Amino acid sequence: MRSEINQMSIKFLSRSCNEAFARQAVAAFAAQLDPTIEEINDIKTAVSEAVTNCIVHAYREETGYITIQAKLFDNDEIQISIKDKGCGIPDVQQARQPMFTTGDAGRSGMGFTIMESFMDKLRIRSREGVGTQVTMTKRILNRFA
Repeated sequence: MRSEINQMSIKFLSRSCNEAFARQAVAAFAAQLDPTIEEINDIKTAVSEAVTNCIVHAYREETGYITIQAKLFDNDEIQISIKDKGCGIPDVQQARQPMFTTGDAGRSGMGFTIMESFMDKLRIRSREGVGTQVTMTKRILNRFA
């Protein structure tokens, strides 16, 4: 059974300028597990996609809050939860399909697919009118064991 060894939480407005802040904050926290550059880039990419989804889809024409909670575990795993209180996703299974988007034509519809490819686990919970929580987990290879 894994045990939690550290955690952090941040809350910020759903403004596009905060996407880079979120990515860097989680990467700095994950650095405690001594990830490779590739592993840290995977985490940063997945966080960017999740935060961008909140900004573009959850709040659309309004501004709301995004909360990120990250936890480190003694099995060299990081769990990152990104939560909004936006419009919610009517059909999570459909939203997880590559190329599906509720955004404009400039959106690729690959956000969840990218998160899933860069992380070991991806869980999406959403309720219309309540919000969405994306939880991602990645195990960092312990090169010193």
